[in-house]
Amino acid sequence: MLETSVRLLRLLALLQTRPGWSGADLADRLGVTTRTVRNDVERLRHLGYEIRSATGTAGGYRLGAGSSLPPLLLDDEEVVAVVVSLQAAAGSTVTGIEETSLRALTKLQRMLPSRLRHRIEAVRAATVAVPGHGPTVDPETLTAIAAAVRDHETLRFDYLDHRGHEGRRTAEPHRLVFTGRRWYLLAWDVDRGDWRTFRADRVRLRVPNGPRFTPREPPEGDAAAHVVRGAGSAAWRHRAVVRLHAPAEVVGARLTPAAGLLRAEGADACVLETGGDSLHNLTAFLTALDVPFTVLDPPELRAHLRALAARYLAAGGG
Repeated sequence: MLETSVRLLRLLALLQTRPGWSGADLADRLGVTTRTVRNDVERLRHLGYEIRSATGTAGGYRLGAGSSLPPLLLDDEEVVAVVVSLQAAAGSTVTGIEETSLRALTKLQRMLPSRLRHRIEAVRAATVAVPGHGPTVDPETLTAIAAAVRDHETLRFDYLDHRGHEGRRTAEPHRLVFTGRRWYLLAWDVDRGDWRTFRADRVRLRVPNGPRFTPREPPEGDAAAHVVRGAGSAAWRHRAVVRLHAPAEVVGARLTPAAGLLRAEGADACVLETGGDSLHNLTAFLTALDVPFTVLDPPELRAHLRALAARYLAAGGG
């Protein structure tokens, strides 16, 4: 029979692998009696683990969420994933999370076995992070918005728009969308009777929240697509719709989420809704994708391309 401490760790590991276990299955896996399983479950409960049990033919044991965070059992791949994620979070767009991530990373690295420490150190040494320069969001704002989305509670907040005008808004929050650079809130603006996209770093929440609401179907059935399109409309001086003569997966691998909205059009083409501060910058961006393309809109971009083509042809002696 296994020593009690080892058996408890194995029991905890089993409980984490699937939603529920019968007492007989656990006893069989551990090579003990069902009475021993009951006693071990009580020991884990004393250590702070929330383990729920039910009797009867459909009964058994299930690991729940407790009031405090007890020790976790992670396999090697899970540990590597957590560490890499914490390192990436150190350059996050969430205010203050850099220091928190580094503290958690330091604690975790102190406990790693040598085989994992070497793997993670290799990743760390080979990685160079490019620091972000965009606005950051207060984590309390994100969690408060997320809770309102979950609970279907109306939000009241002060908002500073892109023109620098501040106003009070009342909105039914639908989703938080992260584009890789900024956090956005997609919500139904109660006063304007329409969907609106708000930059989360410009939101100043008022408490308490408003009444509960019945969730609406998001515009276009896709919150992320609507936010990317809306954020591009506000950020770009010139918008464009371009057919790219290459598979969507090929083009998508060359784009960041902030580059625009990409949708497949058959197996060998896709359409990109994008934009730029100038027609010249927009042309350079599209050319850099290194795939044939056709401009669907606007006409000004087609004229600009024809003028450039004539200039390049003359420069080449054509």
